Amino acid sequence: MPPRTIPTARQGRLGVELRKLREAAGVVSRDAAEFLGTSQAQISNIETGKNGVSEERVRRLAAIYACDNAQLVEALVEMTNERDKGWWEECRGKVPPKALDLAELEHHGTCLRTFQVVHIPGLLQTEEHIRAASSFAEPELSEAVREEHIAFRLRRQQVLDAGRPYDAVIHEAALRLRVGGPRAARTQLERILEESERESVTIRVIPFTADDFAGAGQSLLYVGGKVTQLDTAQVDTGNGSLFVDAGAKLDRLRTRLVRIGSTALAPAPSLDLIRTIAQQL
Repeated sequence: MPPRTIPTARQGRLGVELRKLREAAGVVSRDAAEFLGTSQAQISNIETGKNGVSEERVRRLAAIYACDNAQLVEALVEMTNERDKGWWEECRGKVPPKALDLAELEHHGTCLRTFQVVHIPGLLQTEEHIRAASSFAEPELSEAVREEHIAFRLRRQQVLDAGRPYDAVIHEAALRLRVGGPRAARTQLERILEESERESVTIRVIPFTADDFAGAGQSLLYVGGKVTQLDTAQVDTGNGSLFVDAGAKLDRLRTRLVRIGSTALAPAPSLDLIRTIAQQL
């Protein structure tokens, strides 16, 4: 099978983790290829996600690299067995590739934590909110393409039905923006209140009156993996979405989330504030 032209973020992540194990063991790719009975080019393609890798080969590589983290090995093996394409693959060519990567990341996450300053978290947005935000940010889109993007974003929200923990910290600024007008904004706030009734969903608000909040850089989504080493963060930048998987950077982002969370109201007063804002619309 020829190498993949554009591996998905998850395919690339499997390769990255195998490369990390190899480098930590001090094994060069030439020797890994010899042990595995393949070519150095094949090892390179596996580590960049351009070629798939079987469960057997992952286990053999883990043994070659003397990896004694059984949970990590099993998590990597599970990634090789994801042969059935997810629903997002139906949208390939219709929405940007990074949007597909985000849907796949959310689908496989064990927990989701998000922080937003001026946007409502995507998984909580109403269709009317999505449509208004899209029309404002991307007026050049044709109606057909816009409808495909909206349908995709709404389908992403089904991940909340899985019941995995979802913790959203939202600044009051995002709640007060009247995206789509007062009626649409009120409906959006009511949607957040409705979703907060799920046992797995926690909503917290950073009010304008918070004394300790001084900004925290970009908005972000932190997705838990089967093991901590497979956590991933998605950060919004001026040049688009950026996926972070380096251990030291993830440590900093976890620390940032804790610091941000410490400035937020508890869930009950957060929901009271959302109700107050909705009543003012």
